[in-house]
Amino acid sequence: MFDYSPFHRSSVGFDRLFRLLDEAANVETQSFPPYNIERLSENSYRITMAVAGFSTDDIAIESKGNALTITGKKADIAADKSVEVLHQGIAGRSFERRFQLADYVEVKGAELNHGLLHISLQREVPEAMKPRQIAIKSGNRPVALEAKAA
Repeated sequence: MFDYSPFHRSSVGFDRLFRLLDEAANVETQSFPPYNIERLSENSYRITMAVAGFSTDDIAIESKGNALTITGKKADIAADKSVEVLHQGIAGRSFERRFQLADYVEVKGAELNHGLLHISLQREVPEAMKPRQIAIKSGNRPVALEAKAA
């Protein structure tokens, strides 16, 4: 457990970052289903989750604000009396995985292919929020005016 309180005093605008770090330290780690977060380009990302045995009807994806929630609910195979399971090594349990998205990141789509769920993300920063160069004026140096001959 880390104490980030000394950094709160010397930072401006990073309160959210430190709050997210505090939350990440307190969150119980989940291991199912396994996932990857991939950077495809400067502003394009993809979350890939291994959801073998789940169909599109078993999975729900919800994006609300900066929170992305993926929920999977599978019908219990033990409830089917026509099938006798001798060994169950493939996890078919329900899951809920939450991701905290950065500002201006939007979910663009999702695709289930060969047991992998791919969720496409795109960061679209508004023009007003993009970095820009600020000209520096000097108040000590007089501005020379050119005189034109008449």
